Amino acid sequence: MRLKRGMLACAAAVAVLGAGCGKAGGDKLNVAFVTNNASDFWTIARAGCNKAVSELPGVGLEFQIPSDGSAATQKRILDDLLAKGIRGVAISPVDPANQTLLLNEVARKALLVTQDSDAPQSDRACYIGTDNVAAGRQAGDLIKRFLPRGGRIMVFVGTLDAQNARERLEGIKQAIKGSAVRIVDVRTDETDRVRAKANVLDALVKYPGLACLVGLWSYNGPAILNAVKESGKTGRIGIVCFDEEEETLEGVRSGAIFATVVQQPYEFGYRAVHLMAKVLQGDKSAIPASRKIIVPTLAISKDGVDEFAARLKVLRGR
Repeated sequence: MRLKRGMLACAAAVAVLGAGCGKAGGDKLNVAFVTNNASDFWTIARAGCNKAVSELPGVGLEFQIPSDGSAATQKRILDDLLAKGIRGVAISPVDPANQTLLLNEVARKALLVTQDSDAPQSDRACYIGTDNVAAGRQAGDLIKRFLPRGGRIMVFVGTLDAQNARERLEGIKQAIKGSAVRIVDVRTDETDRVRAKANVLDALVKYPGLACLVGLWSYNGPAILNAVKESGKTGRIGIVCFDEEEETLEGVRSGAIFATVVQQPYEFGYRAVHLMAKVLQGDKSAIPASRKIIVPTLAISKDGVDEFAARLKVLRGR
């Protein structure tokens, strides 16, 4: 599996993992990157942010993680950032529909960029991240490959309020349309990992004929994998998920997980910081006419997982 050029810049990223995280002092142009939860997924995005900061000596970065993955915590973070006079914010909104007023308030006071999950009805300047409908179709194609004759599947995610979750589900539905694959239900867990696993255990009892389990957010893969192991059904039920948590990749390597659709969060961080710096320094041409910068996804299965995992370790600084 050949990865995009952005991921190949990993060694330099590791060297600056500790740089630029915290409030910049002096006359630096301060920007912020706000995640939607505390997943290890964001470690990679942070490396991309820090690589960009290392290339932009006039830029300071605050990297903010809402530990409980709630919209309320994101609001507190944004309020604090605005009070500090932050110039630009790149955020993955937890609940974009209900956060529109808040996001518009941020956009009136600072440059607002969305990343990972979009808020298209807001006044954000640009979205940087995955085409989540296309990523969902990619996952749907993997499901059909695992179930060539069809079967019943169950979908798990933190919340369907998030744009990326809704779009991934829509992409899966598009891909399986006309096939014999059927979605039995969608279970949400509000980013609670204990509940995420409990949802899977409950589904395995309630629907004993399930053929494949699908996780839309990064921690859903490990939650599904552990529940399947605990239920003694490893190898008897398929798993297709998203992102690259270590347990997920180990599950792909062992064959317990059929495949995972990975994003390139390093690029989210790297491109977001560079974009904010350019625009705030007067170069608005950095924002495309579409107001979207799409970073393609990759499908990782057993034959490509070792190469991908090796590159990922360098990005994570491990």
